[in-house]
Amino acid sequence: METIIILVFVLGYLAITLEHNLKIDKLIPALVMMAVCWAIVALGVDSFSNWFDSSKHALVEGFSSLAHPEKMHLVEETLLHHLGKTAEILVFLLGAMTIVEIIDYFDGFSTIKSYVNTKKKKKILWIFAWLAFVLSAIIDNLTATIVLISILQKIVKSREDRIWFAGLIIIAANAGGAFSPIGDVTTTMLWIGGKVSTVMLFKYLFLPSLLCMVVPTFIATFLPAFKGDIESDENIVETTPNKHSAVMLYLGLGAIVFVPVFKTVTHLPPYVGMMLSLGIVATFAEIFSRKKFSMTSYNDEESDAHAHHSPVHSSLSKIEMPSILFFLGILMAVAALESLGILFGFADGLKENVPLMGTELSGTKVSDLVVMLLGVGSAVIDNVPLVAASLGMFSEPLDNPLWHFIAFSAGTGGSMLIIGSAAGVVAMGMEKIDFFWYLKKIAWLALIGFVAGSFAFMLIRTLF
Repeated sequence: METIIILVFVLGYLAITLEHNLKIDKLIPALVMMAVCWAIVALGVDSFSNWFDSSKHALVEGFSSLAHPEKMHLVEETLLHHLGKTAEILVFLLGAMTIVEIIDYFDGFSTIKSYVNTKKKKKILWIFAWLAFVLSAIIDNLTATIVLISILQKIVKSREDRIWFAGLIIIAANAGGAFSPIGDVTTTMLWIGGKVSTVMLFKYLFLPSLLCMVVPTFIATFLPAFKGDIESDENIVETTPNKHSAVMLYLGLGAIVFVPVFKTVTHLPPYVGMMLSLGIVATFAEIFSRKKFSMTSYNDEESDAHAHHSPVHSSLSKIEMPSILFFLGILMAVAALESLGILFGFADGLKENVPLMGTELSGTKVSDLVVMLLGVGSAVIDNVPLVAASLGMFSEPLDNPLWHFIAFSAGTGGSMLIIGSAAGVVAMGMEKIDFFWYLKKIAWLALIGFVAGSFAFMLIRTLF
């Protein structure tokens, strides 16, 4: 039965990787893979010799000798446990996405456009690289990429020029998301999973992430694509900005940054703080969107009309639900492998069979090459399942260097292919960037940044 489950997982994984070739949204194989894996677990529970109790983080003693009802009870408890942990991540992401959409509802990101007051390509490159690096740490790399490419389209007329800028934005956004607990979904998974803390994540990864952005950007300034000035577009018509745009931008970003503080003070899961932040931002959004408050205005007709124009309702309607369902499917599918102890066996094999330079971790040695290969793998395969698998493969404690290196590798390694990260995929869609163009023109820059950041991490690791 274990072999069948692994085969289902591999086939599902392959379908996710070949999403663009098969022309099937990756959420479909993820959801099917999840359901089939758990169905096989339930049907073949009596044939399994081991069962991993995630709540106790240990194998269940004498599992094979338990009666069928007891085994099914354990399966249901484990499934509920994993669903709860997965829901923490999904609710957190829903809150963050909604806040960003509310900011956009008030055209808050137009405030950023005012910072770009030059036509020199080199200066624009550095401005967008820094903005991508900083914004991705605050509002996540996917959203930062969407925002900055949208602004880029209003500033740079030529598409041939824009795709070069977009390529460097992808690298910078993924680098900035790596050192922030809310900057990349994989880092968020490690943070919520109790593997990394906000302070140590910054200490370990800020400099490697910075180098991962700065080195490729510096090299790019010498390329012909970034020589000279951009062409100005005389046909651009400036629109009147929303009078609340700046307030909602700073309020929304501040609310998201508040979440790690809330977690540190209360020791509650991050999604609780995110829901509080969302509630506060939504309150101001509703106040700003209504010209006046009156008890008599709350009749049925006006309430319905307001619901259609409510910034909260509008923002919720724009949430990327396919991504949320994909995360649900892939995380729960990996949970099935973890529950059978398959991932731990694979992890032990890696530790024993890759005797290269590594870090002493809990009496074992995990090769740095293994973690770097995970980063390269995240460029080919989605980084979410890779990190989800690593959560089940390794059992090192909070803030062990392994988790921070995994966060960096998975977060920045995806920049090497345009399909290797959410930021790359969205940029590909917005600017119709060709896969092979990116592979030829941008991938080598991303690889240099990834290697530079990795060696910087290895050096910093010796200081803590």
